[in-house]
Amino acid sequence: MSVHKTVPPLEPTNEHGKVSNPPPSTETYIVFVRHAKTSTTGKILPGRAPGLHLSDEGQIQAREVASLLCTSYPDPAAIYISPLERAQETARPYIESLKTPSPVVESSPLIVECDFGEWTGRELKELYKLPEWAIVQHNPSKFRFPKGESFVEMLKRMTAFVAEAERQHPNGVVVAFSHADTIKVAVTDALGMHLDQFQRIQIDTASVSVVGVTNGVPRLICMNSGSELPRKVSTVGT
Repeated sequence: MSVHKTVPPLEPTNEHGKVSNPPPSTETYIVFVRHAKTSTTGKILPGRAPGLHLSDEGQIQAREVASLLCTSYPDPAAIYISPLERAQETARPYIESLKTPSPVVESSPLIVECDFGEWTGRELKELYKLPEWAIVQHNPSKFRFPKGESFVEMLKRMTAFVAEAERQHPNGVVVAFSHADTIKVAVTDALGMHLDQFQRIQIDTASVSVVGVTNGVPRLICMNSGSELPRKVSTVGT
């Protein structure tokens, strides 16, 4: 008669042969918020041109997203804002609504709008007719805006922002007010997609997308949300 023994699973040990329990993984939440609506949204490619403010509808959107953010993220470790007025004005109601002021509120050039170079200020309906527009839509990794930024450069600074946010605020919540294309490439990276697929992502005005980062590895938690947001949890894999 054969006897079958149950073998206990191996447990991790240190160099002295003693069982060592690894510390739980912590996750930093990066809460990306696209700026609210302006008078040129969907019509003009404003880029980094100064002086573009929220429309009346955009101001309502900013207050609404502030309420949403305060419910889910009432105590952020840091708030970073694109230097452009439309992002600053979107962030203001949230900052003013916090019962406990965030210890860090900074303008960050890493999350500013893409530099569209000579395309800045042009009407989208005219840009759609250009042969280069097909490259922007289908092969953005190969495109640089005339006298402006490339999509590859934009992706590099957004991934640098994500890495720096995790380094400075481990296991915290970081709220970042930014722009459509910058958030799209951050989401694309979190999903492990190629940059040439980033135009498949939709990021609406005043929408929220959350990327979690653990030990340098991002994951997408939610995207383009305008309703209930995921609450921050202290660990992953538990």
